[in-house]
Amino acid sequence: MTKESGLLAVLIGAGPGLGAAIAKRFARENYIVAMISRHQAPLQTLADEIKESGGMAIAFPADVTQEEDVKSVFTTLRKYGHPEVLIYNAASKFELNGIGDIAPDDFIQNWKVMCLGGLLTSQQVLPDMVQQKKGTIIFSGATASLRGGAKLAAFAVGKFSQRALAQSMAREFGPKGIHVAHVIIDGQIATPAVLKHFPDRPLNTFLNPDAIAETYWYLHLQDPSTWTHELDLRPSVEKF
Repeated sequence: MTKESGLLAVLIGAGPGLGAAIAKRFARENYIVAMISRHQAPLQTLADEIKESGGMAIAFPADVTQEEDVKSVFTTLRKYGHPEVLIYNAASKFELNGIGDIAPDDFIQNWKVMCLGGLLTSQQVLPDMVQQKKGTIIFSGATASLRGGAKLAAFAVGKFSQRALAQSMAREFGPKGIHVAHVIIDGQIATPAVLKHFPDRPLNTFLNPDAIAETYWYLHLQDPSTWTHELDLRPSVEKF
């Protein structure tokens, strides 16, 4: 099943691995993929790669924790259409720090990246989605969305907050035709950096980013009579 050409999907956080896989998956379905990230060079490289393969992609460098940046980017990208899909995949620091060692600025920044940015970008797409009575918003969660691990308080608080935001949005906008989903990624994704760090680890212990992207596409296609709000993904060998 494919969507008609000209529809717009917005991806926040389009780094190598999952972000790139999601962008390519939606581009294959004739979506214009608007990719937003803080780093311009890798973003443009991915956009060029998608274009070379016959897809449509636009790169927008921006800091989604800054309201004015978000407003400016969405004003520009609306020239390409009204977003039907928003995927919030922004990454934050993953550092091991005891409670006494967490810098307040880092703690706040983690929350901003994982939660505030999700609010600001959602606020930009929801009015059009409500008017059209359709749309999909997907948040990339983690194991830390469900439990705070030792020395992972800053990361977990951001992910807990993001999950709460997704739940509140789903309950408010589901009846208005907007599908809000939260995906718990319980394990390590097979990104180039991770695979380089664990060269001897079996591939079946990692999550395949293309397989995750396929799940996101499936969520977008779900019939409203059977919407999933939350699902968890992990390798078959992962303990839980």
